[in-house]
Amino acid sequence: MDLLIQFLTNTGYYLADYRNIIMLFVGGLFLYLGTAKGYEPLLLIPIGFGVLVGNVPFFKGFGLGIYESNSVLHYLYFGVTTGLYPSIVFLGLGAMTDFSALLARPVLMLLGAAAQMGIFFTLISALALGFLPKEAASIAIIGGADGPTSIFLTAKLAPHLIGPIAIAAYSYMALIPVIQPPIMRLLTTRKERLIRMSDLREVSKKEKIIFPAVGILLCCFLAPASIPLLGTFFFGNFLKECGRTERLAQTARTSIIDIATIFLGFTVGASTQGDVFLTPKSVGIFCLGAVAFSIATASGLIFAKILNLFLKDKINPLLGASGVSAVPGSAREVHLVGQREDPTNFLLMHAMACNSSGVIGSAICAGILWSFMV
Repeated sequence: MDLLIQFLTNTGYYLADYRNIIMLFVGGLFLYLGTAKGYEPLLLIPIGFGVLVGNVPFFKGFGLGIYESNSVLHYLYFGVTTGLYPSIVFLGLGAMTDFSALLARPVLMLLGAAAQMGIFFTLISALALGFLPKEAASIAIIGGADGPTSIFLTAKLAPHLIGPIAIAAYSYMALIPVIQPPIMRLLTTRKERLIRMSDLREVSKKEKIIFPAVGILLCCFLAPASIPLLGTFFFGNFLKECGRTERLAQTARTSIIDIATIFLGFTVGASTQGDVFLTPKSVGIFCLGAVAFSIATASGLIFAKILNLFLKDKINPLLGASGVSAVPGSAREVHLVGQREDPTNFLLMHAMACNSSGVIGSAICAGILWSFMV
């Protein structure tokens, strides 16, 4: 009987508390959204399953938990805490990205820059709410709507907040179809949503080869702390465009980024142990993250409308919403909202130009914040 009682007290059923139960429901919700609803399944499914694994109760000191230095999960988590996984993801993103539309109409790059206003507004708000400067900077980067960038900066400035910040960033990326369309419709008129973009000029192969080399010099000279992200991003793009390393580019945009995404999502999910994750700060981060993402979307839309006051060839203001760096979710949503007004209006390529510039912009902002806060 004593052995039976001892066995029962060692099980997760006995050790679980309300915080584990809450997080198990959160993990189940992520799995439901990714599987049944199809919301960013490549992100939400690894994170959701990681949440389930991370909230199975266990005895401390057995080398099981992600925060125990001798555990397998802790070694996998090393890629998160050092910024390794985000850099690998950026390598794959670079190998996937086509800058043709951006090079054909460089003015669209300004919309990616304008959408970063959400970062700096949230930084001020987080400081006003009592967060420490490094914590506020880590929370602010959620406004860029870029999960890997958020994780990278948080790992450098506020590693104790990686869990809530990563979950918030990826949650809002997955909820783009819910969050962005109402803001688009609120801040634009139907006449503006019907604006057709002019045809893009054909971009030469030479331009596409030169761009990543010039981009790395311009961006990283401006913000050297962005080298770990933009260095791999532009390198991946050069592999794609140079025409001599297609095998490497193919590996970067398939196998490598898939492996990094699996481990990144799973370990971030596993880091959300109820006793570590469920704190008042986590609630504040989720609220500020929603505000940051909404302001970033609104900033891009409003700036596009301002640009139209000076441009003869008008820009569809919806493109401003794709200035956030949630690739390709926000570009796809802009295209879909435009097509609801006019099924023959194709905005996807133009939106991808803003989207890719948003990736660069959020990485530069992360580098600037890191250099100021160290």
